[in-house]
Amino acid sequence: MLQKREKVLLLRTFHGRTLRIVREHYLRPSVPCHSPLCPQPAACRNDGKLLTSDVTHYVIPDWKVVQDYLEILEFPELKGIIFMQTACQAVQHQRGRRQYNKLRNLLKDARHDSILFANEFQQHCYLPRERGESMEKWQTRSIYNAAVWYYHHCQDRMPVIMVTEDEEAIQQYGSETEGVFVISFKNYLDSFWPDLKAAHELCDSILQSRRERENESQESRGKEYPEHLPLEVLEAGIKSGRYIQGILNVNKHRAQMEAFVRLQGASSKDSDLVSDILIHGMKARNRSIHGDVVAAELLPKDEWKGRTTALGESDNEDKASGESPSEPMPTGRVVGILQKNWRDYVVTFPSKEEVQSQGKNAQKILVTPWDYRIPKIRISTQQAEALQMCKMPVNTPENPWKVSPEEERERKDLRKTHLVFSIDPKGCEDVDDTLSVRTLNNGNLELGVHIADVTHFVAPNSYIDTEARTRATTYYLADRRYDMLPSILSADLCSLLGGVDRYAVSVMWELDATSYEVKKVWYGRTIIRSTYKLFYEAAQELLDGNFSVIEDIPEFKDLDEKSRQAKLEELVWAIGKLTDIARHVRAKRDRCGALELEGVEVRVQLDEQKNIHDLIPKEPLEVHETVAECMILANHWVAKKIWESFPHQALLRQHPPPHQEFFSELRECAKAKGFSIDTRSNKTLAESLDKANDPSDPIVNRLLRSMATQAMSNALYFSTGSCAEEEFRHYGLALDKYTHFTSPIRRYSDIVVHRLLLAAISKDKKMEIKENLFSNKELEELCRHINNRNRAAQHSQKQSTELFQCMYFKDRDPETEERCISDGVIYSIRTNGVLVFIPRFGIKGAAYLKNKDGLVISCGPDSRSEWQPGSLQRFQNKITSTTTRGDSVTFHLFDHVTVRISVQASRCHSDTIRLEIISNKPYMIPNTELSHQNPLLLKSELVKEVTKSVEEAQLAQEVKVETIQEEYQEYCQTKGRSLYLLLEEIKDLALLDVSNDYGV
Repeated sequence: MLQKREKVLLLRTFHGRTLRIVREHYLRPSVPCHSPLCPQPAACRNDGKLLTSDVTHYVIPDWKVVQDYLEILEFPELKGIIFMQTACQAVQHQRGRRQYNKLRNLLKDARHDSILFANEFQQHCYLPRERGESMEKWQTRSIYNAAVWYYHHCQDRMPVIMVTEDEEAIQQYGSETEGVFVISFKNYLDSFWPDLKAAHELCDSILQSRRERENESQESRGKEYPEHLPLEVLEAGIKSGRYIQGILNVNKHRAQMEAFVRLQGASSKDSDLVSDILIHGMKARNRSIHGDVVAAELLPKDEWKGRTTALGESDNEDKASGESPSEPMPTGRVVGILQKNWRDYVVTFPSKEEVQSQGKNAQKILVTPWDYRIPKIRISTQQAEALQMCKMPVNTPENPWKVSPEEERERKDLRKTHLVFSIDPKGCEDVDDTLSVRTLNNGNLELGVHIADVTHFVAPNSYIDTEARTRATTYYLADRRYDMLPSILSADLCSLLGGVDRYAVSVMWELDATSYEVKKVWYGRTIIRSTYKLFYEAAQELLDGNFSVIEDIPEFKDLDEKSRQAKLEELVWAIGKLTDIARHVRAKRDRCGALELEGVEVRVQLDEQKNIHDLIPKEPLEVHETVAECMILANHWVAKKIWESFPHQALLRQHPPPHQEFFSELRECAKAKGFSIDTRSNKTLAESLDKANDPSDPIVNRLLRSMATQAMSNALYFSTGSCAEEEFRHYGLALDKYTHFTSPIRRYSDIVVHRLLLAAISKDKKMEIKENLFSNKELEELCRHINNRNRAAQHSQKQSTELFQCMYFKDRDPETEERCISDGVIYSIRTNGVLVFIPRFGIKGAAYLKNKDGLVISCGPDSRSEWQPGSLQRFQNKITSTTTRGDSVTFHLFDHVTVRISVQASRCHSDTIRLEIISNKPYMIPNTELSHQNPLLLKSELVKEVTKSVEEAQLAQEVKVETIQEEYQEYCQTKGRSLYLLLEEIKDLALLDVSNDYGV
């Protein structure tokens, strides 16, 4: 039976009126206690997390201990911790959201033996606050009363220790109840955890910092800033109306002189103040910062200032500037801080050289505010080395990193037996993956995918692992990236750079030499040395037979001609063979319904001064698909392996089928061009998209694939124990099981998968599983967190691209700048305009056919547009603009139009790209730009077409392979019709002059 209580608050308004506020508070006879000793688990409803039974006592920290020693309470060695609701609410109200979220994450983390007890909703634990009792005393009394109840609830079978920093509470409650002990936190560590040195050092550091703050507080009395009033005085003053509560808002343009207290709560509703309170000058601000919840005292009216008066140092200055002062507004000073804005600070660390130069006893932590208006602060600590993650490996010229003998004995060494190389974008530093392919002695092929062994350096539950789990992914923005791992790992020891030894986790398949069918697969830890660090364009040139690109490959520069030629032939054979294997793997997925989707990806090209030089859409190359298919193959096989070993706690990635109604726009748009799109399955959709190709306009197929991509639901990580096996399928890739294994440097999901794979290998070998694996419930919660972070990363990347697109066009005159005029394709019809895609810059946006004045677009005989009075009439696949003079112009789906690109600025929102149709005819690209761009596009389409014909020929033929000849054994080349020979044969076709096809 619920008990209803009422909390009555009598608040005095600014004008002395009394305001009575009543809050309902319901008490329950039982709430979840989360203890295995609970005599009535059904009544308490102890679902979910329980305290471990392997403890000698329970620990209940006081509210002050939770606030000051939360970092120590996070130590996994401390078990049986019960956080009272009263203490958690004190952290939320007094330490801000960042500290409170840290506490919430600790409670949700299944690896920490700690629970939350809702003492303020339990009938026998709840204590009302007495008249005149301070908030701190009531909180301590409530927590002690709940501790006593908890001890008796467990039938006096488990001692309870309440730790507090209140000496009066220790004296009062220390021996009041048998079985419930009240001691200081320092004494608790000394008595029960004498060997936990890190906790003792951190505790000493916190106590020393507190003493320093107390000394500084005493020394500051009588100086420039007055002492803040006690919390009890502030609360009483706010109730009486003497002080006003609000949030301090610093004017970033006049940070030294002007701030405002934004009224909050009853202070704003029941006072006659019609504006915020002006805080003039740093002294009146009294050490409060932007975002603090403060109590302010109004100054007499004759001291009130106007805003413009506050801007100058004197009245004469204002008069000289020609500005008339505004009306005086309420002006006050800060007398106390009710809640600090802790979220505005981030802790950064000095360099190791700086720490060593300062000495052990003089180590400092640099606290850098997120808000640039707040000055940096250095805090003394003896934990600088621990906080700097001293377990990080070192790789310096003086102390280079080397492969350890223990790892050499346990890993398969591929450094002398395999040609390993990477293919990545230019400038890539975090090289996750490398590839290898070779011919075995039995004539079969061996394909290898070698992934950076991040888990060797990132131990479970270490500082690095905790931070990486929190970040979950690397954020790639247009001009920079924010790494998930420290740079010593992401850009050095875990990055599979060329010419250096690195640890890897490898998947190697033995393939049939002709059909490329998998004979066997091997998983394990390896040591590799990547021979080449190629970029995509160079690999594509080698695949196409353009060997002059080796001048841009550093590994070839210092070789003599004979060695260069031999290594070049070896590399070209490997890239060609990888491409052949990738085509076969792709064809196999295509037969199962794999989709080739289209996304707009734009690369921002910066000059040496980091200014935007150009926006370049990503050019599709066949080598992109080659690398992607090898990674998909590895992810698929690893997914099958970890699911077979851990069917209820494996991390996989699912892509559910989209809802059919989301395809309606795609079907209608395709119908406008005479194509039919069958969306009943991924296979029928893929076949329909392949057929929906307009030879005269390849942009049509790109747009249709883009619409199909937008109709898809997002792929998500999940735990295999949380859904049925038929829901594992990946719709877009046409695979029954899929995961992410190939990018552990930039994705935490891959780190989890690596640990699962290594545990599966140990399980196959009947060895002890060293990896700390997540349970299904823990993994499900982790997947939810990673999915959220991935969505945030995608959103940030999209916003970054849009920002740089605006920056690229912002300083250009759209009327005269040639690059602001471009060709656009209409891909959707709206009631007042159309949606346009600009292939040159990868921009999608709205182009209005009716402006705010009610005028509609009209095109004259020269096809130039202008605004005229008229109306719009929308049809299914077109929209018609008709002027009052009777002139009309119709825009159809997939029409090419000339678009002017400009930037629309806003005072309240971010800048946006503005598109304006200036002609209903396609934009004629200048000769130089056409000759620079289109051959690459045509070449890519040609490669795709030839590749498709080769795949069809290979699938149609079932011919026995002749004995490998001596030339193949020596040069690793086939004597049949290869892709290179086919390209050579059609080289003389009408590809040399493409200007006639574009009417130039």
